[in-house]
Amino acid sequence: MRRPIRSLLLLASFTLMFSGKFATAKIDSPIEMELLVYNTHGLPTVFAKDNPDKRFPAIARLTQRYELSLLQEDFAHHETLLQNLTAQSLVLRGNARRSALCLFCSGSGLTTISNLGQRWHVETQAEAFNSCSGWLGGLNDCFANKGFQLVLLESPSGNRLMVVNTHLDAGRSALDRAARATQLKQITARIRKAAPGEALIVAGDLNLDWQDLKDRALLEQFREDLNLIRIGNNVQAVNGWPILDYIFYRNGRKTTLEILENGEDLAFRNEDGPLSDHPAFFVKFLVQTRASAI
Repeated sequence: MRRPIRSLLLLASFTLMFSGKFATAKIDSPIEMELLVYNTHGLPTVFAKDNPDKRFPAIARLTQRYELSLLQEDFAHHETLLQNLTAQSLVLRGNARRSALCLFCSGSGLTTISNLGQRWHVETQAEAFNSCSGWLGGLNDCFANKGFQLVLLESPSGNRLMVVNTHLDAGRSALDRAARATQLKQITARIRKAAPGEALIVAGDLNLDWQDLKDRALLEQFREDLNLIRIGNNVQAVNGWPILDYIFYRNGRKTTLEILENGEDLAFRNEDGPLSDHPAFFVKFLVQTRASAI
């Protein structure tokens, strides 16, 4: 009788082991997530010099193809954007304008759209930059309360990652570049405090030209400070625009990000041409639990 009992015990052990293994595999199944980074050219119509009322409904509909969309320059046509999103989209706005008394001022123009679903936990914080360059010059950046959004995402299976959406000062003067350097340092300090050891994506319009050696030095320092990897080193906009938009990432202690695909989404155009004066960059990630953390 001992052998049957031992066999039954072994069978029970294997059953528990394999059922536990399969349960873990189900909980920790990798998740595909597509992310869009897009400067929408959302200035008031008089400054945009095109037809934003026609462009923004198309932009809104195209964001529905992505689990996460990081938009910049969503200044004057946000309501049009909202009217063309589905009720399931979670829309997160950046910081508002500094003062209601400044009629020409605006908020950050940052908008993050999540289509990840209700089972994902999403938290967001918005922070304004402490510096800017240009009230009546340098492309008048100080009228916009630029800054960054820090978004915490947690999947139903417990994978966590931080996403930063930002838009740095524009302009090509030394003062403009100095403002961008200060803004990058502010982002770095905030991430080090808020997201140590977390998987991280930093993206947006950085207004830094990779072909400019001084701009590249700032980008390389930023990348090194946060141990980031740049995505799309060889991606060039079809329309020949300078590359000012970037996506960086790093893996975390528990969550890893694997790049499956990246490039420019050429669907962001209509019969009049491109829907913005910036390319629509995207990346598809595989989000999964680090093997040592299982």
